[in-house]
Amino acid sequence: MIMNKIDTIYTKCPMYGYLRITAQLARQGLPVNHKKVYRLMKIMGIEALFPKRNLSKPGKSNEIYPYLLKGITYVRLKKDWLYLVAILDWYSRYVVAFELSDSLNIWFCLEVLRRALTVGIPEIHNSDQGSQFTSDDYLGILKQYPIRISMDHRGRAFDNIFNERLWRTIKYEGVYLKEYQSPNEAEQSLKAYLAFYNNERLHQSLKYKTPSEIYYAKGVTKSIS
Repeated sequence: MIMNKIDTIYTKCPMYGYLRITAQLARQGLPVNHKKVYRLMKIMGIEALFPKRNLSKPGKSNEIYPYLLKGITYVRLKKDWLYLVAILDWYSRYVVAFELSDSLNIWFCLEVLRRALTVGIPEIHNSDQGSQFTSDDYLGILKQYPIRISMDHRGRAFDNIFNERLWRTIKYEGVYLKEYQSPNEAEQSLKAYLAFYNNERLHQSLKYKTPSEIYYAKGVTKSIS
């Protein structure tokens, strides 16, 4: 229950750290120790979005690539939670592929990448420096293709602003309107919503066209994240 409330506050105000989220919970009549909020945010894999010295912690032995141009979010169930990863085409906002997992294990990131690459091969792949995206397994898949690998610099809090907007849209228009009972229900519901998002939802930034209309009209994907 506390994690669900943290998720709602964070999605609305991603610049909030654990202290401000603790204060907001207290305003909502839920006094919680800030140490507990900090611990739960770590479990959820979220942190405040603002420039600072170390936005993410890649594996020490992993290779880091220079910035050229955040791919995981928390999805709540009634009595549990899942993690959602998606590959997004920046130009069209088209969700190329997505995958759900009950842990932050790397396997679901590898699966979504493989599936996305069957749809189109981008010129650039951009991600944050999280351990899933800097792993040898993940980078090894990318190196099989003529793709330029890009990773967000530390301190550049808004490099993945399109992903953050996608997460907000999914949660306010999908997740928060329903109370998923099981992982299967969440998967089926998100699959239906993302089909709507890609093929029917009009985007003002796309001059009131759908992501799929823009994605397939341009013929080739340029950059994914």
